[in-house]
Amino acid sequence: MLKKSILFMIFAASMVSIAQAQSNNTVEVVYNDTTATVSVADNITQYITVTRQGAHVSIAQSSELATEITYNLTGTSSDGEFYMSGSYKTTVELNGLTLTNTTPVYSGAAVHIQNGKRINVKVITGTTNTIVDATSGSQKGCLYVKGHAEFKQQGTLNIVGNVKHAIKAGEYISLKNATINVTSAVGDGISCNQYFLMESGTINISGTGDDGIQCDLDGTESTGETADHEDEDSGNIYIEGGTITVNCAAIAAKGIKSAGDINITGGDITVTTTGKGMWDTDDLETKAACGLNADRNMNICGGTLILTSTGSGGKGMKCDSVLTITDGDITVSTSGNLYYNNGTTENTNYTGNTDHVDSKYYSSPKGIKAGLKTENGNSYTYSGGIVISGGNIKVTTSGRNGEGIESKNYLNIDGGEIYVNTYDDGINSAQDMTITDGYIYSRSNNNDGIDANGNLYINGGLVYAIGSRTPELAIDANSEEGKKVYINGGVIIAVGGIENGSSINQPYIQSSSVSSNTWYTVTYGDNAVAFLTPTISTGGPGGGPGGGNSSRLVISAPSSPTLSNGNSITDGIAHFDGNCYVSGNGGTTGIEVIEAEQHINDPRVFTIDGRYLGTEVPSEFRGVYIQNGNKHVKLF
Repeated sequence: MLKKSILFMIFAASMVSIAQAQSNNTVEVVYNDTTATVSVADNITQYITVTRQGAHVSIAQSSELATEITYNLTGTSSDGEFYMSGSYKTTVELNGLTLTNTTPVYSGAAVHIQNGKRINVKVITGTTNTIVDATSGSQKGCLYVKGHAEFKQQGTLNIVGNVKHAIKAGEYISLKNATINVTSAVGDGISCNQYFLMESGTINISGTGDDGIQCDLDGTESTGETADHEDEDSGNIYIEGGTITVNCAAIAAKGIKSAGDINITGGDITVTTTGKGMWDTDDLETKAACGLNADRNMNICGGTLILTSTGSGGKGMKCDSVLTITDGDITVSTSGNLYYNNGTTENTNYTGNTDHVDSKYYSSPKGIKAGLKTENGNSYTYSGGIVISGGNIKVTTSGRNGEGIESKNYLNIDGGEIYVNTYDDGINSAQDMTITDGYIYSRSNNNDGIDANGNLYINGGLVYAIGSRTPELAIDANSEEGKKVYINGGVIIAVGGIENGSSINQPYIQSSSVSSNTWYTVTYGDNAVAFLTPTISTGGPGGGPGGGNSSRLVISAPSSPTLSNGNSITDGIAHFDGNCYVSGNGGTTGIEVIEAEQHINDPRVFTIDGRYLGTEVPSEFRGVYIQNGNKHVKLF
């Protein structure tokens, strides 16, 4: 008995010595194979209860202690865990930790924070940390935080989620500087509620059984975005910087998925999805994989996005409300085929006509899709839409029914550069489409280049549209329901013709035949545009300023255009992957400047009747900004 008491006293003395050497409000946990040493600072020992079985550590923090404690985790164990409960803000430091939970004692998670407050997760700079949860249990994540988790510092965290998610937070997640590598997860790579915010750092996710990054609402009603995200429960995802790489191979998985909005202002985002579609037994409809998917709005104001989908029915980006693009470099590529499933029969390469197939039974591959078209008896309602005013956008699709940019409501383009090369319609809207500025190239290999199921208004910009063989067109509107194409401005090059009955309110010329893979130059006034034709199919009717012959060419410009063979532009700016050159003294609209007035809210900027002034901007015109290498003046 005396011997045991002496041993206990020696152990206790050792623990007290370590605690006295620590800073106040700190707890250190050092893992060493099958055991762990827990050291508690002197000033908080009465508020901390430690329970340990081998390397499985549970710490309960008394609610009487209303101060933040820092838990520093370090060392290695092949069978251990860290479980902490409390009711106050906490910091958890991952400081060179390698921890695998093999035989769960307190939780199946490797790190489990049963605390509903803000948790700082510091991935200590210069360290590499690896955590793996148990293969059994009911844990929601390998790293689980009941409250909100804020990842900080410049270390690396490697995670495996063997039961569900790799990282799960009951509330929001934010990331700054740290590197997170999810190498596999049965569920999502990162899952949270309220909102997700990435300011900087790196996220690499692969091997997931569901989505890469997923954010849901915590409650039933969205607060929307709040000032400084105070008390926010929006389901929004905010990406302001950093690097995200997601590879999803799961069926119908989403690379980045929000129950609210997705807002991107910066960063480098690469998402690849390879999974096929599926039949949703709850909603009784097909679902497909998607790179970026928002249940509400999507706003892209910067950053670099590379979105690739190879699975049947897969999409690059999709939102159910309004997609707004004002800046950024966006590249979208889909190669999956049309997915069909009626609940009993599946076909990942459906080649039948879908005109009389209920839309719930198939998922078409799309580059970019926004809005909703909802059937109500014998009529439809339309919501959402697409607004593009800037950025560089490139979309390619090769699978059956693969449209490039599709809006289930209106579609407005008033800036930016857009390059679309698709299997099905290049650019399509379920309602009216309006183009007022920008550089737009839209080629369909099996359908219309640009197609509006409402009216189509082209008021400015450079529009190069290419349709396939009859009955498809370069530029089309829903004439069957009395809709029309209205051309009021801009430079339009239509290989494949324009819808019969169009209203062209500026000069135009047409040719019944142009050659494949040949350069032509359009000259109008002092301006010139050179363009390269694609491989052209012949046949089909002509007539009027349009028709369905894919060799028919219609050109319209603000002043009388002329057409010549060859590329006569030597000082031009290349567009559309080198398929078009605009002369250095030419413009996207060629509209003469009539007047200039100071804007009421900004005297540095002038409102003008024309949008483009060429390379020599008169000194009296200020407020000039650079877009696509050309000088423009802002309009208000």
